[in-house]
Amino acid sequence: MEKRIVVDPVTRIEGHLRVEVEVKDGKIVDAFSSGTMVRGLELILKGRDPRDAWAFTERVCGVCTTVHALASVRTVEDALGIAVPPNAEMVRNLMFCAQYMQDHVVHFYHLHALDWVDVVSALSADPVATSQLAQSISNWPKSSPGYFSDLQKRLTKFVQSGQLGIFANGYWGHPAYKLPAEVNLIGVAHYLEALEWQKEIIKIHTIFGGKNPHPNYLVGGAACSINIDENNAINAERLAYVGRLLDEAHTFINQVYIPDLLAVASFYKNDWGAIGGGLTNYLAYGDLPTNGYSDVERFKFPRGIIMGRNLNEVIPVDGKDPDQIKEFINHSYYDYSSGVEQGLHPWEGETNLNYTGPKPPYDYLNVEDKYSWLKTPRWKGNPMEVGPLSRMLVGYASGRDEYKEVIHYALNKLDVPVTALFSTLGRTAARGLESILVADWAKEFYNQLLANIRNGDTRMANNEKWEPATWPTEAKGVGMTEAPRGALAHWIVIKDKKIDNYQLVVPSTWNASPRDGKGQRSAYEESLIGTPIANPDQPLEILRTIHSFDPCLACAVHVYDEKGKYVHQIQTF
Repeated sequence: MEKRIVVDPVTRIEGHLRVEVEVKDGKIVDAFSSGTMVRGLELILKGRDPRDAWAFTERVCGVCTTVHALASVRTVEDALGIAVPPNAEMVRNLMFCAQYMQDHVVHFYHLHALDWVDVVSALSADPVATSQLAQSISNWPKSSPGYFSDLQKRLTKFVQSGQLGIFANGYWGHPAYKLPAEVNLIGVAHYLEALEWQKEIIKIHTIFGGKNPHPNYLVGGAACSINIDENNAINAERLAYVGRLLDEAHTFINQVYIPDLLAVASFYKNDWGAIGGGLTNYLAYGDLPTNGYSDVERFKFPRGIIMGRNLNEVIPVDGKDPDQIKEFINHSYYDYSSGVEQGLHPWEGETNLNYTGPKPPYDYLNVEDKYSWLKTPRWKGNPMEVGPLSRMLVGYASGRDEYKEVIHYALNKLDVPVTALFSTLGRTAARGLESILVADWAKEFYNQLLANIRNGDTRMANNEKWEPATWPTEAKGVGMTEAPRGALAHWIVIKDKKIDNYQLVVPSTWNASPRDGKGQRSAYEESLIGTPIANPDQPLEILRTIHSFDPCLACAVHVYDEKGKYVHQIQTF
């Protein structure tokens, strides 16, 4: 007998996501992912000055804020042929790395850890044993018996008061939880510590971009100046502060995040290292240039595609090729003037809203027809997974030694084969492993910026072609980057100095989109197939796999329905 489970909304994400699954004999046999809001940025941007686009697109989300601005300025720079100075490139890289480190830590502890860590179980932990365990896996100083005992007393007061606060509504005691009480207590402790740490690293955005979220960007460079002796510029004091923040981030990632990640993974590797693999195709646009954005071969994150999990070949990807990336709307609430069967390259993209779904409240989606506000992107007709796992696999398959080193380190520590990466747990581990790389790279970029300044180079912007009078009558561009959640690109068409068309294809559009016209599932839907469900009324297993992608629906969908309502079938946490 089949049973339909509806999770709406999926919480601990950004934006609004509904997931429906069919369960038979205790396993998921079919799945449907629906973005339940609509985004209208493409319509808002039409007719505006291209140089202002970053300020609008950046506000599509308060989480992926800086990378949307980066993609936007790059798409205008590509259209107009503008190259940025080396210092601006380093500052952009540092802001990029700061977001990655903050975002990945926040995801692991605050959005995903509670899928693995049983908070209430931590009440029965032995603080002395917890301290011994913590000190055996890390040199992090906050690991004394007294520290864990005090934390446990605070947590006990929460539980006894009946007010768990941020830990309310959990599936505590669910049979899918496997961690010993002591590991759970470490997880809760570091959950709270990460809340304090994460607000520090994003100060780098404030230093270079004026604020966070939504730091300032500039077509042609960076929106700040460098003068080591000037109070109103990036001076010696501010640069030293950036260096200190990067050192602290490097320590937190390597002494807290990674030891916790490996500790949790060691208890779940035998089952969740083989669940949730989903698609076998992986896409990464790459980023972190070291010799100008045009020199793709020297990106820290390489660009490419892996098909069929073949780690012996990386296929090139070209965002300008009209036959490579197209968006389809067979199951999306949109119309194309050419018809729904016609996929469109983003330069030809259309945003014609056409809601045909059921009126709320409703029990189930009409999955035979249109059922999501997300379009369905495809690469040469193929569904692709994007995100940390894709980036790590492309780096690994590209033969990069630093990727091989961190991946083999984790595989050896956990005693699992490389195929374990193709799973829910592998996706979660990949995010941590790339955090190790990003923490190292950030210090490289910082040192390069200091070296440039010492050599007398303080240039931060290229004003060439800034004035519209120098622009061609018509121009096209694409700005590609890697958001923490995966491949992100903006496409622009400029006519008569104004935006004629602007399209965003974001990571969650690739991963969370509905089926295409061939019936092919996208990453979320495919990854749920075969997942065991212990208790249909507490679908913890669905959350584990969906959260492993770190969903961020805000940039894929952006407004409530006309009544501002949704239906809440299952209480999630």
